[in-house]
Amino acid sequence: MKYLTRKEELILLTVYRLEDSASLVKIREQLISSTGHNWTVGNVYVPLDRMFKLGYLESHIGEPTSQRGGKAVKFYTLSKKGKKSLFELKKVHDKMWAELPEMAFEK
Repeated sequence: MKYLTRKEELILLTVYRLEDSASLVKIREQLISSTGHNWTVGNVYVPLDRMFKLGYLESHIGEPTSQRGGKAVKFYTLSKKGKKSLFELKKVHDKMWAELPEMAFEK
């Protein structure tokens, strides 16, 4: 299994969460909202495009909109490979956390 970077994992999780409305703009907005950090368009687009090329994502073009001057929006969805990678990574995380001794996370 090829491990994903944390950024790739967060982007795939966001695409999964957004379902049919996962456009670059919506993905970025959700990442900012969920993480509390500023994500530039490049911070999202570069790994998004790479994961698409590697087969973790699929895309389709939506209908042109007047808000975008007649340009269509590109939407992303997880491919089978993307879902499988996320679920395998979750198993690894769960196992790693479960094997830790009791920790006092609160002070």
